[in-house]
Amino acid sequence: MVGKKMTHIAIIIPARYASTRFPGKPLAVLGGKPILNRVYENAIEAASGLSNITVAVATDDDRISSHCEKDHINYLMTSPDCHTGSDRVIEAAAQLKDQPDFVLNMQGDAPFTPADFIRAMIDEYLADSSVDIVTPVTQMSWAQLDKLREDKKTTPFSGTTAVLDLARNALWFSKNIIPGIRKEKEMREKGDLSPVYRHIGLYGYKWSALQKYKTLAPSFYEELEGLEQLRALENGMKIRAVIVDYKGRPSMSGIDSPEDLERAEKLLAGS
Repeated sequence: MVGKKMTHIAIIIPARYASTRFPGKPLAVLGGKPILNRVYENAIEAASGLSNITVAVATDDDRISSHCEKDHINYLMTSPDCHTGSDRVIEAAAQLKDQPDFVLNMQGDAPFTPADFIRAMIDEYLADSSVDIVTPVTQMSWAQLDKLREDKKTTPFSGTTAVLDLARNALWFSKNIIPGIRKEKEMREKGDLSPVYRHIGLYGYKWSALQKYKTLAPSFYEELEGLEQLRALENGMKIRAVIVDYKGRPSMSGIDSPEDLERAEKLLAGS
């Protein structure tokens, strides 16, 4: 009797050197350690205890590959013609000897991504491999919601919110704050958590879904809101949300500029 094939997970970390706003940012030092090393270590921690998992940096630059060799970081070389991080992830994952079933695109400039967020996404897929895409969301406190509302007065396209069905499948994502809250005053009196979920821009894909996604043309609502995940929803793909909690840990999206690096240093120092 032939045994069932073991699910192969791949965590791919796209890392570009030639960033316009911050050249060489994956190798920039944060708290005495390169950003890329911090991301890779988080990925390795997330992979702990899993027997059929690959963690690799995907790059087209010899400076990053040389750094990876020096620090014993697994890497795959990709074409400089990759237009997006997803393109780089697909090209890198296709090089693996064992084709992956689930591919997690872990941003190489996001060193504060907790390992348990990554593991929660992997566990969700292992529990239900029918989903096309897995992505994390966090339930906002009323204080966090108030701050987001204030931020949107000056930067309306900062922060993405999501609404979910009873199975935690995403119904929609928006740069507007959704859902509307009709009886907010009464809800605030019942507890500290609001009913609003903030999306964390991290994605894991079933391999076949990732390949399909890259063949789809940009969609109407995707271009209106500037949210690539809407392309998947508009084409009938299933996005499963996992609810995660920062538990007081630093929260920051990608480091895109030297100014972001300064903010990240302050976050790391707890100031």
